[in-house]
Amino acid sequence: MDQNTIIEEDYSFEMLGLSSELMRAIDEMGFDSPTPIQYKAIPAIRSGHDIIGRSQTGTGKTMAFAIPAIEVIKSVEDKSKVSVIIMLPTRELAIQCCGEIRKLTKYCEGIRPVEIYGGASMDKQITRLKRANIVIGTPGRIMDHMRRRTLKLDNVRLAVLDEADEMLSMGFKEDMETILRETPESRQTVLFSATMPDEIMSITNEFQSDPIVIQTNNKKLTLDNIRQTYVDVPMGRKLDALKLLIYYFDPSLAIVFCNTKKMAEEVSVSLSKSGINAEALHGDLKQSQRNGVMDKFRYGSTSILVATDVAARGIDVNDVEFVFNYDIPQNNEYYVHRIGRTGRVGKEGNSITICSGRRQVFQLLGIAKELKCKIDQIDVPTGDDINYHISEKNILLVEEALSSDVNERYKKMVNMLLEEGYSLYDIAAAALQMNFSEKEIKVRDINTERKQYNKKGNTDFSKIILNTGRSNRVAPNHIVASITEKSFLHGSDIGKIEIYDDCSVVAVPSISVEEVLDRMYGAKVCGKPVKVSLYEDNKNKKRNTSSMHESRNRKVNGKKKEYSRRKNDTKKSDAKKAFRKAAKRHG
Repeated sequence: MDQNTIIEEDYSFEMLGLSSELMRAIDEMGFDSPTPIQYKAIPAIRSGHDIIGRSQTGTGKTMAFAIPAIEVIKSVEDKSKVSVIIMLPTRELAIQCCGEIRKLTKYCEGIRPVEIYGGASMDKQITRLKRANIVIGTPGRIMDHMRRRTLKLDNVRLAVLDEADEMLSMGFKEDMETILRETPESRQTVLFSATMPDEIMSITNEFQSDPIVIQTNNKKLTLDNIRQTYVDVPMGRKLDALKLLIYYFDPSLAIVFCNTKKMAEEVSVSLSKSGINAEALHGDLKQSQRNGVMDKFRYGSTSILVATDVAARGIDVNDVEFVFNYDIPQNNEYYVHRIGRTGRVGKEGNSITICSGRRQVFQLLGIAKELKCKIDQIDVPTGDDINYHISEKNILLVEEALSSDVNERYKKMVNMLLEEGYSLYDIAAAALQMNFSEKEIKVRDINTERKQYNKKGNTDFSKIILNTGRSNRVAPNHIVASITEKSFLHGSDIGKIEIYDDCSVVAVPSISVEEVLDRMYGAKVCGKPVKVSLYEDNKNKKRNTSSMHESRNRKVNGKKKEYSRRKNDTKKSDAKKAFRKAAKRHG
């Protein structure tokens, strides 16, 4: 197996000897020069060799195999049959890939690419397949068409497996092997993968012959132009931190990554309620919904996309300014794939990971160590920071307006107000307030420097009472989580917790009791709203603790009944024994 490692330098598409039709299309797409993987892979695929390409996301892999695929179709005489099959792990990637090929073939005749994937109309796909000569699809849907005999692969000359490692992780190994076995043995096989697990090697051994390995150092190249940072926030404040970061940086396009579909939906709904233009992208959406979400994001009508890792595999938007990791990525590869959505095509990007607690920070720093990259900690912006940042932008707008000619009508209005006795200062301030006040954002700050109390010392505690308890399956950790989420207290600051059937009593530092009562308004414990009030030792105590006494009385009465029952059983047993003895004596 040959090893070929490329050296990054300046290349041009002219050096690849592309046709005038392709060059014209590439020029309209805005590409000046090929990426390293394109410059190395295109000539290698043209040579007819089987290829293994190791390259990360965002490095131009699609064009690296799309251009040779187009040239294969141009070289065959019978363009009515499928000569190229391209397999990808997700629907979004299939749509993106087919879209790129259509752009490249804008001035080429006889090239008919068709994408096929699950969740779309089978009948429409069957109709389009009748004229297709390049098929791009997910393994599952390709298999569906093969079973229906609506897709025949006996004339395939080139088979491409893009993101093969991801297809394996999604359970497509058997489908991939079945599809390849249906193609002629003489076909050329091109495989792209970011990693090379044993399953990939078994596929290459069976379906490739002396493949050329094209390896680029693109992990480093992908991360170099991305500023990687993280914030560390208290437990339960991640969502607030995300909102503060979005308000402050105000990205035109950004992606928020979550580990689960449920979390992606919850985050999207919460952002929307806060006036942030956000939509969710995950596997529970229908294909038409997914397409609609992606179109809105691609064309800028949606600025924040909240996505899971698998759903985001097909996102290929070049102007993403920020990537926010709401959840810590499950592995190093996911981290690279996530942040690779920003800083594309030579542009600078930004990634911010939201951590909560020492464990998550260490987990993220472990990823940084493995990838040999630096991830700096930054502070979460406060409400004052955000408003000041907005004011700076507004000042620039005013300065821009002042640099141009101001309409005479407005100057006359100023003179009229001056005659009324108003000062220029008050007039200007009122005008700014009318124009910009609606953009001022009021958010609750995140105080990362929490108060610390020493319970072993002479700290004075007061008690608060919550109207929920054992009957709602409440445990101490549920109460601690709710209080620390809403207030500035640590779990170690909270004193004794007493849980009864219908209420719970919690000791908190006296100097913070008013703050806790204020911030616990609208709080939830175990997903249910609770009311919190001050626990007093006078009449209110009797009223609030009635449920405690009832609970204790039930326990005491139960023990009394059990004792009485056992005592009666003992008497009956003794009476029976005495009767038997008397019967024997007289028997």
